[in-house]
Amino acid sequence: MAGKIFYRERQKAAEGKKQPRFQLVGVADVNLKVYGKHLRRSELEQIASAVGAELVLLTHGERKSKDDDDVEVKD
Repeated sequence: MAGKIFYRERQKAAEGKKQPRFQLVGVADVNLKVYGKHLRRSELEQIASAVGAELVLLTHGERKSKDDDDVEVKD
C-alpha cells in the first residue's frame, strides 16, 4: 500500500512570485521526515516519487459570511 502526502496551497504566496506555493500538511503510511515548511510542486513530486507516495491536494471549504448564518432568537 502506497502512502499519501497531503499538501495545500499557501494563502500568502501568489503565482508568479519566487516563493514556494505549497505547504506540507501531513503524511500517512510513509516513513518520512520533512524539514521544510513551504515547498514547490516539483519538490513535492520528487519526494513522492522517491518514497512511492501519492500526492493529495487539500481543497478549501466554502467560506461563509456572518450574514448567512441562521440564528434562532428566542423572545
